Amino acid sequence: MWGRWLGYDLLVRHTPPLPKKALFGHVDLPRMRDGGVGAQFFGLVSLPVLGRVRGLARAIDEQIDVLDETLGRTQAIRLAHTGADVETAHKTGAASALLGIEGAHALEGDMANLERFARRGVRYLGLLHFSANEAGYPAYGRGARDEGLTTWGRALVRRCEELGVIVDLAHINRRGFLDVCSMAKRPVIVSHTGVLGAFQHWRNIDDDQLRAVANLGGCVGVIFCPRYLGGDGIDAVVKHLAHIVDVVGEDCPALGSDWDGFIVPTRELADPAGLPLLTAALLRAKMPVRVIAKILRGNVLRVLDAT
Repeated sequence: MWGRWLGYDLLVRHTPPLPKKALFGHVDLPRMRDGGVGAQFFGLVSLPVLGRVRGLARAIDEQIDVLDETLGRTQAIRLAHTGADVETAHKTGAASALLGIEGAHALEGDMANLERFARRGVRYLGLLHFSANEAGYPAYGRGARDEGLTTWGRALVRRCEELGVIVDLAHINRRGFLDVCSMAKRPVIVSHTGVLGAFQHWRNIDDDQLRAVANLGGCVGVIFCPRYLGGDGIDAVVKHLAHIVDVVGEDCPALGSDWDGFIVPTRELADPAGLPLLTAALLRAKMPVRVIAKILRGNVLRVLDAT
């Protein structure tokens, strides 16, 4: 969505503007087709430092408006809400776009904004991003502290479940993460992360957190950023996915690229066109085809339909 101000069109093939395909410019529909990508979550971002100038909720609405306008120009990619929507689009040769919000600060403390965004098609809400907000505290960033969910944060989790909005635990601190898992009645996700069992980094989650997500029937998307993987190259991604399988089984791992999330992706997965290389690497690692299918699509589709 950041590319709107740079003339970036999702429907047109682009070359990322910065060296090493850094920071943004990773995803467009032609490269999704090159990599066989049937569905893509688009993360909606608002910056608290600009909130007083433009409004955080307004920033989310504007990004949804851009996507709506783009989808109105083609039948090749469609807004999806459920796994069934993704499957239906795939049968007609179309890709699917799904929406998620990075950080509950975008709600501006108002549950009515969550309800409105849900009506507009938002399917997941990340409770935290890189700053504290009304719901709780980040693992790292402004206002980070070792405290769990706030009272408002608990009410927000309950309202998300009522509305069918998946709770995303990327970026939240460990106490808040486990607070959510102790009260949740529906599957949760971690949209983009690494795992501590594969590489030690503050951004990554531990085995107890993996078990908490798996016990709820949720899934964990592995990020494609070498900084959190512990090395550049596709084998580092495989290592994190394999650790999740080893600890909690085949129904939990998923892909959490963080493309266009201001990262420098690992070199073979710098854009969606590289995804067949990941499939090949998983096969070389002797991952069963059944498990690979769940990693690539099945686990996320299951969670979409379960919520």
